[in-house]
Amino acid sequence: MKLHPTAVVHPRAELAPDVEIGPYCILEEGVVLHEGVRLMGHVVLQGRLYIGPHTVVYPFASLGLPPQDLKYRGEDTAVHIGARNIIREYVTIHRASVGGEGSTIVGDDNFIMAYAHIAHDCRIGNHVVMANAATLGGHVVVQDHAVLGGLVAVHQFTRIGAYAMVGGFSGVGQDVPPFMVAAGPRATLHGLNLVGLRRQGFSEETIAVLKQAYRILFRSAHTLEEAIRRIKEELPPLGEVRQLVEFLQGTKRSICRPGRDTSG
Repeated sequence: MKLHPTAVVHPRAELAPDVEIGPYCILEEGVVLHEGVRLMGHVVLQGRLYIGPHTVVYPFASLGLPPQDLKYRGEDTAVHIGARNIIREYVTIHRASVGGEGSTIVGDDNFIMAYAHIAHDCRIGNHVVMANAATLGGHVVVQDHAVLGGLVAVHQFTRIGAYAMVGGFSGVGQDVPPFMVAAGPRATLHGLNLVGLRRQGFSEETIAVLKQAYRILFRSAHTLEEAIRRIKEELPPLGEVRQLVEFLQGTKRSICRPGRDTSG
């Protein structure tokens, strides 16, 4: 173990033998660091916090602190962070509050850039990118391979679908469906995330079917329920189509829709 002499580590913190803890880090009781974790310096870890293998935390990040929720009264809640994450400078990730499932969860292989904030009870999937100062309210869900641009703000209880892209400086108050692009001060949809889908290896055939789904959803006069029924009946039963339908059927805050000048 590499432990800088200025670091303050509670005797009941659990550290794998090969972790690296840089100068002026503070680790309180309840913290668990798995193999290969590296804290670069001035990192504060608090509460029941679990950090998975080979995650790197940059200076001045604060993880596991109490939620910014007036209902919270010190209940025993947690943060679980997976493997191989990159957590950059001044990132804040808060432990869960009351009324949720007891944990804030961050999956594997995520890139959380400087000043980003993940609030209590959020669920972050795998391979997610949050650019500088992207901010999530409580209980937000961000699915696998989603990308949030800089200065994005996501309202509490909102979901960002898998492979979706949210453009920088956007305010998101409704669910962004998988595979799509949203942007704007009150975010609206701007078609499929074509660049992202192709970079991730989606076939042109699959992209063509998703385009058809987009047109049925947003370029017809159908209600959401009617559009979902048409998608089920008319489109090939691809896994991506099922994923999109399941997301749409699970909305509680309603679905983000296109603005006037967008194209499918």
